[in-house]
Amino acid sequence: MDPLAEYISRRDRWRAEQQSAQKRFIRLGNWRLGVAGIAIAMAFLSIGRMMFSAWWLAIPAAVFATLVVLHARVVRRRTFAERGVRFYTRGVARLQNEWMGQGDTGERFLDPVHLYSGDLDVFGKGSLFELLATARTASGEETLANWLRSVSGREEAIARQQAAGELAGRLDLREGVALLGEDVRAEVQEKGLGAWGSGAPVYFAPYLRAIAPVLAVGAVVTLFAFFARVLPVAPFAAILAANVTIGFVLRRRVRQVVEGVDTPGHDLRIFALLLARVEREQFEAAKLRELHRALQVEGLPASRRIAGLERWVDILDSTNVPLIRAIQPALLWREQAAMAIEAWRRKNGRHVAGWVRAIAEFEALSAFASLKYERPEWTFPTLVDGPARFEAQSLLHPLMARDKCVPNDVSIGGEARLLIVSGSNMSGKSTLLRSVGLNTILAWAGGPVAARAVTVSTLHTGASVRVVDSLQDNRSRFFAEITRIREIVELARREQVLFLLDELLSGTNSRDRRIGASAIARELISAGAIGLITTHDLALAEIEQDLQQELGRAAANVHFEDRIQDGRIEFDYRLKAGVVTHSNALELMRTIGLTV
Repeated sequence: MDPLAEYISRRDRWRAEQQSAQKRFIRLGNWRLGVAGIAIAMAFLSIGRMMFSAWWLAIPAAVFATLVVLHARVVRRRTFAERGVRFYTRGVARLQNEWMGQGDTGERFLDPVHLYSGDLDVFGKGSLFELLATARTASGEETLANWLRSVSGREEAIARQQAAGELAGRLDLREGVALLGEDVRAEVQEKGLGAWGSGAPVYFAPYLRAIAPVLAVGAVVTLFAFFARVLPVAPFAAILAANVTIGFVLRRRVRQVVEGVDTPGHDLRIFALLLARVEREQFEAAKLRELHRALQVEGLPASRRIAGLERWVDILDSTNVPLIRAIQPALLWREQAAMAIEAWRRKNGRHVAGWVRAIAEFEALSAFASLKYERPEWTFPTLVDGPARFEAQSLLHPLMARDKCVPNDVSIGGEARLLIVSGSNMSGKSTLLRSVGLNTILAWAGGPVAARAVTVSTLHTGASVRVVDSLQDNRSRFFAEITRIREIVELARREQVLFLLDELLSGTNSRDRRIGASAIARELISAGAIGLITTHDLALAEIEQDLQQELGRAAANVHFEDRIQDGRIEFDYRLKAGVVTHSNALELMRTIGLTV
């Protein structure tokens, strides 16, 4: 089924479920009120008027308890339905190009010194991250952000491609993880879990865990024997004294364990739901099998291991019940729970961070899978070793609506290592830079790209597209730009670089601009980098001749055209060879009434 039709169908199904659950919620609430009223009336007639036995009150009590359980189930089902509606509503918005500003913008991941994330709309409103951000856990979002602002190894990127390709067809799985992930996002503190799991051990003498249950059983047996008049009270008193002494000696260590497990124990209980959902799946892609294995420790799934911890946390929590609190000294209830929890942590704690990391990677892969599912015309790029190279057929800007974006073929590398893109303002120069940059970022993050085909070598992207001045640092825009370019040049001396320089050196005069631009291009190309420079200053188009004697045909001019018709500027956004032959600036001034 078409992705949009499938999303709408599922959204409507969840919406119907939400409405049905809401009706059941109201109906059960009314029944609870009715049963409560009947119980009050029966209590008055039974206890106040002595008309029948108080045992009859057990019937409305049992009915009310049943209604409470049913009500809780309905609330949970309604919550899931609401999440399902939100999940598919966001998906429909992405498919209808109404997603910008509606999701997680990832602005917290913006780094002003990063060489491309701010310039290429990787984060922020209407960014690549917002388009991709379907992860429901903070660690999943952070993993996705890290993938987008770094270059993975070729084998890793290919493994991610294969995993995302497999997950693209598993909409039910992505839906299930997303719905459960709402709880995890709200409750789980991922860093806290890892820190707790790998923290310093709390020492309990090994023999204490063996002795404690024996003493507890002994306390119960001697107490019942005393009441049965089989034994005097002395044996029970002796065991109770021993237990109280042990409790006093262990009090600080028990308190340390109890305070430490409070939040992680609750968080892991919620996280286990997400783990169990993924553990049930069988995968073909090597990356997914690797993540699945990370959720297994000695053949036992992580969710089942966490279930063992849950039982002891429940036992620990039960010490808040007055009856348990009263018998706690005799049974060493709290001490036994603390020792068992610490034993669990020492055995399994070091794996907790790995479980969180595996789910985080799974969610990041699912984000790429959703992108591929929603844009089936996109493709996974061919990733190659060797010299710097970027070749694309029908390249699109990944953040633009398909019906508003004109595809272009782009080839950089080999003989032509630099494209000098000329054209008027609004003709598509900056869009081309972002198209090349964002698709390169997606390629090496392991995601699909907006093109019919892309072949790209390992490239570290450096961009100067949205450089601004800084009053705080007392820097002009020109100084900020050349500082960024210096950083790109330094990176090119260490790595293969794709450079994207928009309106290069526009803050200086035409003569200095041409000399400086030629020098920058020469240094970058000599270092092995490839890239694009855009300009509306035709003087920079002469860089091609400047570099020809020294570097041969390393640079090539391309351009975007426009025309003025009936007082309106029109663009075709088609990339063409050569230098643009005219400018629209004067004509635009005339169309708005300026005399030039």
